[in-house]
Amino acid sequence: MTRGLIGKKLGMSHLYSDNGDVIPVTVLEVGPCSVSQVKTPEKDGYMAVQLAFGEIKPSRISKPERIHLEKSGITPKRHLKEFKVEGDAPEIGTTINILDVFKELDDVKVTGISKGKGFQGVVKRHGHHGGPGGHGSRFHRHPGSMGAGSTPSRIFKGVKLPGRTGGEKKSVKKLKILKIIQDQNLLIVAGSIPGNNKSLITIEKV
Repeated sequence: MTRGLIGKKLGMSHLYSDNGDVIPVTVLEVGPCSVSQVKTPEKDGYMAVQLAFGEIKPSRISKPERIHLEKSGITPKRHLKEFKVEGDAPEIGTTINILDVFKELDDVKVTGISKGKGFQGVVKRHGHHGGPGGHGSRFHRHPGSMGAGSTPSRIFKGVKLPGRTGGEKKSVKKLKILKIIQDQNLLIVAGSIPGNNKSLITIEKV
C-alpha cells in the first residue's frame, strides 16, 4: 500500500485534551485518491505508485495527461503525485481512502508550499535585529556589512541578503494525527503546516 496521500489544507482550529489543555490543530481534506500508475523494479528500476487527486474538467488538462488517465480508467484529475510503496502495490484504478493508509495517533510528515511574502528585507526575511531605534542612529533595518573589501572583491554565496521570501516547498515532520472523520475525508493533525488555506499538501507516514 502507498505510504502517503494527496490533499489540501482547510484551515486551523483547536481541540481540548482530557485535562482541559487547548491543542492547536490543522484540518486537512485528504483523498480519496485514484491509482493512475504503478512503477515496478523490472520496468522503472524502483517501486512506487502515482496517485491522482482533485476533479477537473477534461478541457483544463493537457492531452497527454488526459490520455494517461483514460488508459488507467480514471476521470480527469487536477494533481498527480508519486509515493513510495509499503508491501504490495495497489492495482491501477483503485481508489484509496484515508483509513487505507492512516490511523489515529500515527506520526506523519506534511509537505506544502509556504505562504509567499514577496520581496522582503533582512529583518523580516532572516530575523536580523536591525540597528538602534534612537534618533542618533543612521540605520534601523539595513543589512549592514556583507564582507571584506578589495580581498576577495566579491560577496560569498549564501550571505543573508534581502530577496523574495516564502513560496517554497516546506515539510513538517512528526505531526500526530488526533482525529479522522472518514465520511468527510477529513484528517486533523496537531500543530501548524505550511501554506495558505485550500493549498495542495501531501501527507506521508514517517
